[in-house]
Amino acid sequence: MKNIRITKSSVLVSALLSLAFAMPAIAGTKSDVKKLQAEVASLKEGQQQIHDDMAEIKKLLQQGARAPAPAAAATAFEPTDLEVGASPVIGSADAAVTMFAYSDYQCPFCSRHATQVLPRLVKEYVDSGQLRIVMREYPIEAIHPRAFAASQAAMCAGAQDKYWEMHDLIFANQRSLAAEDLSAHAVALELDAATYANCLEDEAVSKQIESEINEAYEMGISGTPSFAAGRTNPENPEVVHVTEYIRGAQPFARFQGVVEGLLEEPAEVEEVEEAEESE
Repeated sequence: MKNIRITKSSVLVSALLSLAFAMPAIAGTKSDVKKLQAEVASLKEGQQQIHDDMAEIKKLLQQGARAPAPAAAATAFEPTDLEVGASPVIGSADAAVTMFAYSDYQCPFCSRHATQVLPRLVKEYVDSGQLRIVMREYPIEAIHPRAFAASQAAMCAGAQDKYWEMHDLIFANQRSLAAEDLSAHAVALELDAATYANCLEDEAVSKQIESEINEAYEMGISGTPSFAAGRTNPENPEVVHVTEYIRGAQPFARFQGVVEGLLEEPAEVEEVEEAEESE
């Protein structure tokens, strides 16, 4: 049965590829062409993602890990305003698009996003000044008991301007999240030991993480990684009206489609649409 599904999917990919080559003749705008091309790329990468997901689940079962129960049905995502606040940021406040990333340091799919998709987003959109990424801590302790401590470590590294370095170290060594492992990362990053230790005991850090967890709950986000994106308001870049939602470790093409779509949509259009919906 598995082979039959793959064959059907391959036929669909071939059909879409044929359509992609014919797109210049049938598509009405450049935007139509880009969106169709993104769909084709997403389908192809999605096939590989399915194989990767199955391999990850098999690995967890072989290690004796308990597979997490299916997440409860979440409230449907609705456009909302989010504040950047004190969250770690990569990218310029002048970027046309802002994306909020909700992540758990012990989540294997978050690790895959951080190591495979995030670097491409940074290279193609952040470095070019088009995208800003805001990191939200979302440790799900029910299934990832060391995730909260890892978030604390990352936040405290951030207090010494090394959040993203700690972020990368933790995901690169995701199976080693004991207190001594996180302390070793702090040493490797040459953090001030006393400042780092005091930060870990600071209730303000824990409260910020808890606040971001609550924000995710209120938005209907029940799993990680999850992402919310919208146009940056040039008059007030600290508050972003997010209109797009991505759930799970999706392939790069999925993010590309969302970012490109938002880049093509002027901020004024979003305000008009919101006004129309409220009537």
